[in-house]
Amino acid sequence: MEKNIEVLSKEFSLGAGCVENIVRLLDEGNTVPFIARYRKEMHGSTDDQTIRKIEERLRSLRALEARRAEVAAAIDGQGRLTDELRCAIENTPSLSALEDIYRPYRPKRRTRASVAREKGLEPLALALMSREGGVPEQLAKNYVNREKGVSTAAEALQGANDIAAEIISDDAALRGELRQLYERRGECISAAATEEDGVYGQYYAFRAPLSRLRSHQILALNRGEREGALRVKFSVEEDEALRVIRRRFVHPASPSACFVSAAGEDAWGRLLKDAMEREQRAAATERANEQAMDAFAGNLSALLMQPPLRGRVTMGFDPAYRTGCKIAVVDATGKLLDTAVVYPTPPHNRTEEAKKTLLALIRRHGVTAIAIGNGTASKESEIFVADMIRQTPEVAYMVVSEAGASVYSASPLAAGELPGCDVSLRSAVSIARRLQDPLSELVKIEPMAIGVGQYQHDMPRRRLEETLCAVVEDCVNRVGVDLNTASPALLRQVAGLNAALSGKIVRYREENGPFKTRRELLKVPGIGAKTFEQCAGFLRIPGGKTVMDNTGVHPESYGAARKLLALCDCREEDAARQRCGDLREKFAALGREKIESCGVGVPTAMDIAAELMKPGRDPRSELPPAQLRRDVMGLEDLRTGMVLHGTVRNVVDFGAFVDIGVHQDGLVHISRLSDGFVKRPGDVVSVGDVVEVAVIEVDPKKKRISLSMKSEDKGQS
Repeated sequence: MEKNIEVLSKEFSLGAGCVENIVRLLDEGNTVPFIARYRKEMHGSTDDQTIRKIEERLRSLRALEARRAEVAAAIDGQGRLTDELRCAIENTPSLSALEDIYRPYRPKRRTRASVAREKGLEPLALALMSREGGVPEQLAKNYVNREKGVSTAAEALQGANDIAAEIISDDAALRGELRQLYERRGECISAAATEEDGVYGQYYAFRAPLSRLRSHQILALNRGEREGALRVKFSVEEDEALRVIRRRFVHPASPSACFVSAAGEDAWGRLLKDAMEREQRAAATERANEQAMDAFAGNLSALLMQPPLRGRVTMGFDPAYRTGCKIAVVDATGKLLDTAVVYPTPPHNRTEEAKKTLLALIRRHGVTAIAIGNGTASKESEIFVADMIRQTPEVAYMVVSEAGASVYSASPLAAGELPGCDVSLRSAVSIARRLQDPLSELVKIEPMAIGVGQYQHDMPRRRLEETLCAVVEDCVNRVGVDLNTASPALLRQVAGLNAALSGKIVRYREENGPFKTRRELLKVPGIGAKTFEQCAGFLRIPGGKTVMDNTGVHPESYGAARKLLALCDCREEDAARQRCGDLREKFAALGREKIESCGVGVPTAMDIAAELMKPGRDPRSELPPAQLRRDVMGLEDLRTGMVLHGTVRNVVDFGAFVDIGVHQDGLVHISRLSDGFVKRPGDVVSVGDVVEVAVIEVDPKKKRISLSMKSEDKGQS
C-alpha cells in the first residue's frame, strides 16, 4: 500500500497525504463526484478528472501487485525462487518487465530448445555461452549420444544453438534494451497492399520514427491494415539489434564467440524480431487508444456542457429523402405539442406544401427555434428552412448532431416518454430537445452511440464505455439535477444512484407529489444513509422549504453554512436575494480559525459562499450561447480569405472541425489553431466553442474546406 501511495504521489505530483486520503475514500465506496466536490480538505481540491485517473492507476498498480504474487508463487513452486529473484519481482515497475522476469520460468509448449534439453544438451549450451567458452566442435563431441538422438557433433551444436537462442530471447534485461532501441531508433513503414487509390493514399509510401508517430496515424494505419489496404511494420535496423545482443552475450575473447553470435542471430530472426514488433504495435496502439479516448472524453464533455436554449418553443426537423422529413414541436419544457411529416426534399420536392404545413405549425405554437438533424438530406433541409423562415423573422435555426437519435427512438425509454408518438417521429422530438438542453437529452442515449470522434468504433469497447460513462456522470453532477422534474435517465447519472433507485425516486414522486426537502429522499425505499450522502448534494429542489436545497451545498454542511452566515450578520434568505454582498470576501475575512470552528474547511466555505450567492446556478449559463442562423451558404459561396464565425463540432488529434454554415465542416489543422505552438488541439478549442476562422482553401471535388484561426490568415495584426 505504501509503495502504491509513493508511486501515485510522484506520478500525479500530489502530497502523499492527499493521495492516501483519496485512496481511502475510494476504498470506502465513495463516488468520484462526491470526493471531488465534498471532500476537498482531504485531498487539496484535486479535480474529478485527476481523481478518476488516480482510481484507474490504482487499479493497475493493484493488478501488478497481484501478478507479482502469482509469479513469485509459481517460481517458488518450481523451487527456483532466490532472494535476488524475489527482490527483482517485488521492485518490477511494469507488467511487461515482470513478464520478462517470469519468461524463463513460464511453462512452455514443446519447443526446439525443450527437445534439445531432453537430449541432455543444455550443459553444452551453457558452457559455450560462458565467458571461458571453449572450441565448439571439441566440446560438442562429448555430447554425441545415439541413444538420445544425437548422432554427430554437428547435431549436438544445433541443439545447443536452439537452447542458447531461447536463453537469449528469454533474457529480461535484453528485452528491456531492445525496447529502448525501438523507442530511440524504431520506424513505422507502410505501403499499399492494393493498386486501388483509396482513402489511405497518404500512407501508401509512409515512413516515420516511432517516437514521432501520432495517435491518429497509428489508428489510421491499423484500420487500413485491417481493411486490406495497407501493409504495416514496426522495425529497427537488424544490425543495431544484433549489436545489442552481441554486447550482452558475446565475449569476444572466447573461442565460442562465433557460436554465441550465430545463436544471437537465430534468436533475433526466429524468436525476438516478430515478437518485439507485435509488442511495439500493441503498446503503440494502446497509447493511441488512450490518447484518442481522452480526446473523445473532452469532446463529449464539451458537447454535454453546451448551454441550454431555454424558454423557446422548438421545432425538431429530422431530414430524409424518400420517407419524408419528420417534424416535432415541443414547448419550452420539452413537452411534445405536435408532429408532422413533410416532403420538401428529393425525390418528392413538395416544397410549397411543406412550407405551408410548417409555417402553420410555427404560428400555431409560437415556434422561435428550429433544430435540424445533421444526417441524410440535412443540406437540402437546411436550404429549405432558411428560405422558409424569411417570412418569420423571429425564427432561427441550428444544425445539431442527430447521432444516437434513432437508437433513442426505438428504446423502451422513448416508448415510456412518448407512448402515443410513432417511432419514426421520436427522433425529431429528440433533435428538438437537444437544442433546448443537450445534457438532459443526451443522457438518454448510450455514450457509445453519441459519436464523439474519429476511430471511436476502433477502441476497446469496454474501456471506451467506462471512459464516456464517467464523463456523463461528471457533467451531470457538475450541473446538478432537479429532483422533481428529472427523468429516470438523468437521475441515474447522479452520484450514488442507479437505474433501480432512479425508478423508485420517480415512483415515490408520482405517488407522494414533489419532494419538499432533500431529507425526504430517505423515505424512498433503498436509499440509506450512504446513498443519501453520495447523491444529496447534486440534487436540487427549486422552491423547496430551504434555499440551500436548491444549491450545491451538501446537507451535511447546512449547519456550518448557517453559522458562517451568522458570523457575517446574514441569513440564508438574505444571501439568496443577494443582500449580503460578496459572501466569499466576507467568509475569507473571517480567517481560517473561525471558519474551521464552524465545522468546515476554507475550500468548502468558499464553495458554500458561491452557491448561496446564486441558488440554482447552472454552470453552463456562463458559456457562450448556441449560435442560431437564418441563412445558409453553399460550398460554391466560399472564397479564400473570407472570415466567418463557426461552431467547433469535433476535436481530433490533428485539428478541429468547424461548422461555418456549409453542409461540410471545415478543418482547422493543428498548425493553424493558434498563433503560437499547439501541442494538443484540445488545449485551444472544445466542442461547442464559437470561433472566428479564415477560409484558406476550398476543394469542391473532394468537398474539403481548410480553415485557419491564425491572426495573419484573418488579416489581423
